[in-house]
Amino acid sequence: MTDKQQNILNIALDLFANEGFAATSTSKIAKAAGVSEALIFRHFQNKKGLLEAIIKEAELKSFTLFEPIFLEEDPSLVIRKALELPFSIPCSEYDFWKLQFKLKWQKEYDHPQKMEPLLEKLSSAFNALNCDDPTKEAILLNQIVFAISTEILKGNLDNQKEYKEFLLHRYQV
Repeated sequence: MTDKQQNILNIALDLFANEGFAATSTSKIAKAAGVSEALIFRHFQNKKGLLEAIIKEAELKSFTLFEPIFLEEDPSLVIRKALELPFSIPCSEYDFWKLQFKLKWQKEYDHPQKMEPLLEKLSSAFNALNCDDPTKEAILLNQIVFAISTEILKGNLDNQKEYKEFLLHRYQV
């Protein structure tokens, strides 16, 4: 991908995350990126093509984020790494992840089956730790991580370090 294409994607990401996909026109993206609208169409076909490119990048970033959890063998560390996940996102990537979370509310972009490998890994960890209902524990932990991530991205969790320590203590990991 060229620097110009990456710049267009970065501008589109910022506008989609902060103003919404529907409210952002390709002409607005082009103006903010300092390129012609025709160049956007040449590289990405249309506004949806821009969004699809951002989503593709999200899949790669998600894999990178989840990989340490998938590779971990110790069940306590699997749970610990899952709990630490929302606290490990750099502030510079908040807009990127805000957009991904917003897309979960749109049926055509919500794919809950993509979380199944994580749920299976968590369930296996809880099973190894002799939890009564490992599947429900995995679902609950996933929901907790999602809720914490949401609050962090919205800027509503100021005491992140304390809260992370509370969770790690709560789960004894």
